Amino acid sequence: MTIRDDHALAGDLATEAGERLLALRAEHGFADQRALKDAGDLMAHRFLTEALQRLRPSDSVLSEEATREERMDPRRLSADRVWIVDPLDGTREFSEEGRSDWAVHVALWEKGSLTAGAVALPAQGRTLTAAVPPVLARPGERFRIAVSRTRPPEFVRKLAFLAGADLVPIGSAGAKISAVLTGEVEAYVHAGGQYEWDSAAPVAVALAAGAHASRIDGSPLVYNQADPSLPDILVCLPDLAPTLLAGIRDLHR
Repeated sequence: MTIRDDHALAGDLATEAGERLLALRAEHGFADQRALKDAGDLMAHRFLTEALQRLRPSDSVLSEEATREERMDPRRLSADRVWIVDPLDGTREFSEEGRSDWAVHVALWEKGSLTAGAVALPAQGRTLTAAVPPVLARPGERFRIAVSRTRPPEFVRKLAFLAGADLVPIGSAGAKISAVLTGEVEAYVHAGGQYEWDSAAPVAVALAAGAHASRIDGSPLVYNQADPSLPDILVCLPDLAPTLLAGIRDLHR
């Protein structure tokens, strides 16, 4: 792989990691899901971190699969450029035959902002990038909110009732945010706990597309912190943001 600009590199790395994960999935099969999850996490992590170390040796990397010591490296916190990656977002879905709602995230944080990002959806055959973001759809009369397949927050059920929205269960965080960008849903609301790598790349693409992306209280999403926990998020079509933020505030009073 030749050295490319940051946008192209993010897209290339996410896409290639996804292709390798598809090959691993086909070779391994689904009989031992735990082993498939572990193999996918490790393979994609090694591929992304080794590629970034080779192609961007002066940059830092924050990966979900890094050790605690690697995550706490003080050089990351003082770096001007940090790649935030989730090598396999949605291991549960990756390990289930027929599911396509899993992703690979590659984002670049520079001096306080996300400046590049790509989300590969390998089983869907596409990669979304901040360089060429999707064109957002317009909301219809009744809109849809993406939620977790297994643990949708109760307040989101209440929010959907108040707003007249339908809930759509989708797997990984990257797949949920991508669904907002591709018109499968109009919003994603989550407050059950996440980390920076869960949202950095899809948020970079969402912001480039003109979508709303914030904490559920409306405050900005902040990345490359000492504690990578980023427990809640709202991504939606911009016209829906005032309604959803107001509804969330009402439910939390």
